[in-house]
Amino acid sequence: MKIYDKDLLSVQEVRDMVAKAKAAQAEYAAYDQERVDAVACAVAKACAAQSERLAKMAVEETGFGIWQDKVLKNQLGSAMTYESIKDMKTVGILRDDKEKGIMEVGVPMGVVAALIPSTNPTSTVMYKSLICLKSGNAIIISPHPNAKNCIAETYKVVAEAARGAGAPDGIVQCITLPTMDGTAALLKHRDIGMILATGGEAMVRAAYSSGNPALGVGPGNGPAYIEKSADIPLAVRRIFDSKTFDNGTICASEQSIVTEACIQDQVIDEAKRQGGYFLSPEESKKVGRFIMRANGTMNPKVVGKSAQAIAEMAGVQIPAGTRVLISPQSTVGKDNPYSREKLCPILAFYVTDGWESACELCMEILHNEGAGHTMTIHTQDDGIIREFALKKPVSRLLVNTPGALGGVGATTGLQPALTLGCGSVGGSATSDNVGPLNLINIRRVAYGLKELSDLRGGVSEPPQISQGSNISQQQLEEIVIKVIEQLKHTNK
Repeated sequence: MKIYDKDLLSVQEVRDMVAKAKAAQAEYAAYDQERVDAVACAVAKACAAQSERLAKMAVEETGFGIWQDKVLKNQLGSAMTYESIKDMKTVGILRDDKEKGIMEVGVPMGVVAALIPSTNPTSTVMYKSLICLKSGNAIIISPHPNAKNCIAETYKVVAEAARGAGAPDGIVQCITLPTMDGTAALLKHRDIGMILATGGEAMVRAAYSSGNPALGVGPGNGPAYIEKSADIPLAVRRIFDSKTFDNGTICASEQSIVTEACIQDQVIDEAKRQGGYFLSPEESKKVGRFIMRANGTMNPKVVGKSAQAIAEMAGVQIPAGTRVLISPQSTVGKDNPYSREKLCPILAFYVTDGWESACELCMEILHNEGAGHTMTIHTQDDGIIREFALKKPVSRLLVNTPGALGGVGATTGLQPALTLGCGSVGGSATSDNVGPLNLINIRRVAYGLKELSDLRGGVSEPPQISQGSNISQQQLEEIVIKVIEQLKHTNK
């Protein structure tokens, strides 16, 4: 009986896939915009048609979220993403400015390594495949082990549609033996042109330390500020719609409510009316023990679970119909699980004296975790929106909209995306909602417009005097006079 080493098999699989992808991409790189667009269109249609089936598979396999909401995520990753990128120029000549003498050419990055999380597995495969194919790249999908079956099934839909539209075999591939060694081999392979890293902090750090270019995203921990001019019932509804969407598994979802003392009672009453349950100090301790593990990372047992399921695990009795668990808090820190990212229907609740102190508290929360990501504000005061925009360490400040859906571009004009850059403050190489234009290099053809004499402003080059030559005082004076006359002529 032969014994096979799974890690070695995974590494070999990765090497074979990269070689195949490199050859396929070399062929695909010769496609014009029309042929590339045809492939992207076919993939989007095929994925959209399978949205419900794949959503159910994802929930069944991972236990995270709500399948009806994952259908909408799959639509975001397919039809909505395609609609936003279909008219983009991504390959060939992008711009030709005759006046400035600049021509820009879109150049694919090559083979993209795509890390897929378990929280949004099927929708992320669709989205990353689409933006890679639209930009002329090949993609190798590295699935999270806890979601490998639904990811593999989504890959099959993508690959079959791409081949059917004329894409080369191997332009889309998926690792079948996901191991840590195999993933490391993929990230470090010298023929990888770009890494799209969506997942835990450790995986994102591994992508950035691989030696290859990478676009990664850090954790979200966005506060939602309800300012005194806000429509309070509408603000609470938006926050709860966001926090309960797919049971909070989108990293742009709100993690805390920050409000002002003058409207505190109104916000609390409205939150209770819409299904929020305020935990007592003792209940907060019980639930808090389930949010984080001993090593300081989020407990996967609470991720994507309902408020009722989390309360039962913690031994807390809550009313039927409770949508969100809310814990009043006054501190922010790594040791306070409520002031950190919670990918489930749990919110911290903070009260401040006014918008200035709310502004400072929101920055403290973000610097504790989630810097560079996303936050929301509910207000009718444009001046306060401006102040927050100038000061907050986020890449997306969302105004009067649900955070989860606004951040990914479903309810805002942002680029629909499931990879949300966090900028340099969040350790990311981009602050964009990542799209096809993040996956191309731009080759610039620059025509000469001036000569050296033009740069000198008409002053001819001074005569060269060879080293060691003798020059008389009279000759030197003649040279100086000549240069002065040329300068006078130039300045007229």
